[in-house]
Amino acid sequence: MLFKVDENLHDDVAKVLRNRRHDAETVYGEGLRGEDDTIIADRCRKEGRAVVTLDLDFANITVYPPENYPGLIVLRVVDQSRPHVLNAFNQVLDLIDREPLQGHLWIVEEHQVRIRGASEQNEK
Repeated sequence: MLFKVDENLHDDVAKVLRNRRHDAETVYGEGLRGEDDTIIADRCRKEGRAVVTLDLDFANITVYPPENYPGLIVLRVVDQSRPHVLNAFNQVLDLIDREPLQGHLWIVEEHQVRIRGASEQNEK
Protein backbone atom coordinates (compact mmCIF):
# COMPACT_ATOMS: atom_id res chain seq x y z
CA MET A 1 0.00 0.00 0.00
CA LEU A 2 0.99 3.63 -0.45
CA PHE A 3 1.25 6.01 2.50
CA LYS A 4 2.26 9.61 3.18
CA VAL A 5 3.34 10.33 6.75
CA ASP A 6 2.57 13.87 7.89
CA GLU A 7 5.25 16.18 9.24
CA ASN A 8 3.82 15.96 12.77
CA LEU A 9 4.95 12.33 13.01
CA HIS A 10 8.49 11.09 13.34
CA ASP A 11 10.07 9.34 10.37
CA ASP A 12 10.00 6.12 12.43
CA VAL A 13 6.34 5.71 11.41
CA ALA A 14 7.38 5.65 7.74
CA LYS A 15 10.21 3.24 8.57
CA VAL A 16 7.80 0.86 10.30
CA LEU A 17 5.58 0.89 7.21
CA ARG A 18 8.55 0.33 4.89
CA ASN A 19 9.68 -2.59 7.06
CA ARG A 20 6.27 -4.13 6.35
CA ARG A 21 6.94 -3.67 2.61
CA HIS A 22 4.67 -0.66 2.13
CA ASP A 23 5.63 2.40 0.12
CA ALA A 24 5.78 5.23 2.67
CA GLU A 25 6.84 8.79 1.86
CA THR A 26 7.00 11.67 4.32
CA VAL A 27 5.70 15.21 3.99
CA TYR A 28 9.03 16.46 5.27
CA GLY A 29 11.04 14.31 2.84
CA GLU A 30 9.04 15.59 -0.12
CA GLY A 31 9.59 19.24 0.76
CA LEU A 32 5.96 19.82 1.73
CA ARG A 33 6.71 20.92 5.28
CA GLY A 34 4.43 23.76 6.39
CA GLU A 35 1.98 23.29 3.52
CA ASP A 36 -1.73 23.62 4.18
CA ASP A 37 -3.67 20.44 5.01
CA THR A 38 -5.68 20.79 1.81
CA ILE A 39 -2.49 20.65 -0.27
CA ILE A 40 -1.29 17.54 1.58
CA ALA A 41 -4.71 15.91 1.16
CA ASP A 42 -4.83 16.76 -2.55
CA ARG A 43 -1.33 15.37 -3.10
CA CYS A 44 -2.27 12.15 -1.32
CA ARG A 45 -5.38 11.79 -3.45
CA LYS A 46 -3.42 12.37 -6.68
CA GLU A 47 -0.67 9.92 -5.66
CA GLY A 48 -3.10 7.31 -4.32
CA ARG A 49 -1.53 7.52 -0.84
CA ALA A 50 -3.27 7.18 2.49
CA VAL A 51 -2.32 9.99 4.86
CA VAL A 52 -1.05 9.14 8.35
CA THR A 53 -1.22 12.08 10.75
CA LEU A 54 -1.72 13.42 14.26
CA ASP A 55 -3.70 16.34 12.78
CA LEU A 56 -7.30 16.00 13.97
CA ASP A 57 -8.48 18.26 11.14
CA PHE A 58 -8.24 15.22 8.84
CA ALA A 59 -10.93 13.53 10.98
CA ASN A 60 -13.47 16.16 9.91
CA ILE A 61 -15.53 14.19 7.40
CA THR A 62 -17.27 17.27 6.06
CA VAL A 63 -13.92 18.75 4.99
CA TYR A 64 -12.22 15.44 4.14
CA PRO A 65 -14.96 12.95 3.15
CA PRO A 66 -13.30 9.51 3.50
CA GLU A 67 -14.80 8.22 0.26
CA ASN A 68 -12.75 10.82 -1.65
CA TYR A 69 -9.37 9.60 -0.35
CA PRO A 70 -7.16 6.52 -0.57
CA GLY A 71 -7.36 6.41 3.22
CA LEU A 72 -7.11 8.69 6.23
CA ILE A 73 -5.36 7.47 9.38
CA VAL A 74 -5.58 9.93 12.26
CA LEU A 75 -3.70 9.12 15.45
CA ARG A 76 -5.65 10.54 18.37
CA VAL A 77 -3.40 9.84 21.32
CA VAL A 78 -2.91 11.81 24.52
CA ASP A 79 0.80 11.06 24.80
CA GLN A 80 2.48 12.08 21.53
CA SER A 81 5.96 10.89 22.46
CA ARG A 82 7.66 8.75 19.83
CA PRO A 83 7.44 5.44 21.76
CA HIS A 84 3.77 5.96 22.63
CA VAL A 85 2.81 6.92 19.07
CA LEU A 86 4.65 3.91 17.66
CA ASN A 87 2.94 1.65 20.17
CA ALA A 88 -0.50 2.99 19.17
CA PHE A 89 0.43 2.75 15.49
CA ASN A 90 1.11 -0.97 15.90
CA GLN A 91 -2.68 -1.43 16.01
CA VAL A 92 -2.79 -0.04 12.47
CA LEU A 93 -0.16 -2.48 11.27
CA ASP A 94 -2.23 -5.38 12.52
CA LEU A 95 -5.31 -4.14 10.62
CA ILE A 96 -3.86 -2.97 7.30
CA ASP A 97 -4.19 -6.33 5.58
CA ARG A 98 -7.59 -7.18 7.11
CA GLU A 99 -9.66 -4.00 7.01
CA PRO A 100 -10.52 -1.60 4.17
CA LEU A 101 -8.51 1.62 4.11
CA GLN A 102 -9.46 3.00 0.68
CA GLY A 103 -12.35 5.40 1.22
CA HIS A 104 -12.19 5.07 5.00
CA LEU A 105 -11.16 7.14 8.00
CA TRP A 106 -9.32 5.30 10.75
CA ILE A 107 -9.19 7.02 14.14
CA VAL A 108 -6.42 5.38 16.15
CA GLU A 109 -6.65 5.76 19.90
CA GLU A 110 -4.59 4.14 22.63
CA HIS A 111 -6.68 0.97 22.83
CA GLN A 112 -8.89 0.95 19.78
CA VAL A 113 -9.17 1.84 16.13
CA ARG A 114 -12.47 3.27 14.88
CA ILE A 115 -13.04 2.79 11.17
CA ARG A 116 -15.50 4.97 9.36
CA GLY A 117 -16.49 4.80 5.72
CA ALA A 118 -19.21 6.56 3.80
CA SER A 119 -21.94 4.60 5.54
CA GLU A 120 -20.43 2.71 8.45
CA GLN A 121 -18.45 3.03 11.65
CA ASN A 122 -16.72 0.10 13.37
CA GLU A 123 -14.47 -0.39 16.35
CA LYS A 124 -11.54 -2.81 16.23
